[in-house]
Amino acid sequence: MTSAHLHPYTALTPDVVQDALASIGLWGDGRLSALNSFENRVYQIHLESPFDGCEQVVAKFYRPQRWSDAQISEEHAFAAELVAAEIPAVPPLAVHGATLHHFGGFAFAVSPRRGGRRPELDDFEVLEWIGRFLARIHTVGAARPFKARPALDVAAFAHEPRDWLLEHRMVAPEVQTAWSSALSEALALIEAHPVLRTGTPNGEDGIQRLRLHGDCHPGNILWTPTDLPGAGPHFVDLDDARTGPAVQDLWMLLSGDRRQQTQQLGALVDGYEQFRPFDRRELALIEPLRTLRLIHYSAWLARRWDDPAFPINFPWFGTRDYWQGQVDMLVEQIEEMQNPPLMA
Repeated sequence: MTSAHLHPYTALTPDVVQDALASIGLWGDGRLSALNSFENRVYQIHLESPFDGCEQVVAKFYRPQRWSDAQISEEHAFAAELVAAEIPAVPPLAVHGATLHHFGGFAFAVSPRRGGRRPELDDFEVLEWIGRFLARIHTVGAARPFKARPALDVAAFAHEPRDWLLEHRMVAPEVQTAWSSALSEALALIEAHPVLRTGTPNGEDGIQRLRLHGDCHPGNILWTPTDLPGAGPHFVDLDDARTGPAVQDLWMLLSGDRRQQTQQLGALVDGYEQFRPFDRRELALIEPLRTLRLIHYSAWLARRWDDPAFPINFPWFGTRDYWQGQVDMLVEQIEEMQNPPLMA
């Protein structure tokens, strides 16, 4: 691994952030604060003079070598399509006609600052509201495909991460055999779903692939209370936008026991189906998608260990206890994938 002090983000000092904005004609007044993000580096910046009505902007510096310019541009274009459809997404600002900029070896974009809080997902009216907007996002997402962005499939989220972890000897030796065995059993169940298999033509099993938000967890939805202007959800951070089944953007909003998740899912789908049909066969994909995210997460952490932010914030990663926990969770997921799917 690269030594932590050589990681590219160590060069992204506050002065470099301000200089990057100045390079496109936006001048910060010196007030800068880092926002919670591990994948990229994101900063809230106060401007000396408003730009496009914004006194504060959010600058996102993309993790080097993760996405190509073409893939980032597709993210920006998707956000613009959502806004054109009057969906409350937060798109990057066009500065001098461009939304993607480069400075000091970093690709970056600037967006308007949007306030809000995490949605109260125990409120079924909130879930129904979110469901309506997810349906509208998917209507736009189904209109055309991504050309540069990858799909959410077993190859990207399981095979490749597994091979990388084993090749780099990241799995604790004491549990590597048990982990590999559980992972293989889990993959056999996941690959029973054609829509998640690599190279499966869209529609082979009748389930549609479309452009997704991709990482629609509660932290990526800003909620404005109903007594304020612009009430309801604002969807942020399309950084993980991919092609996949619609249910990917629903399942991460579920929590609690099976009864609670069934009720939450019912509210989401009730809202969703006010704008777009929901294919109930996709409910069988919830646990396979959850399992793929579990596998992918370990490799995500391991690959970023040379980023100084990761050892500080994830000190438990890589220990024997961590990997034993991964085995236990895979075993649980194998059981869940064999149970009847949630109902909605």
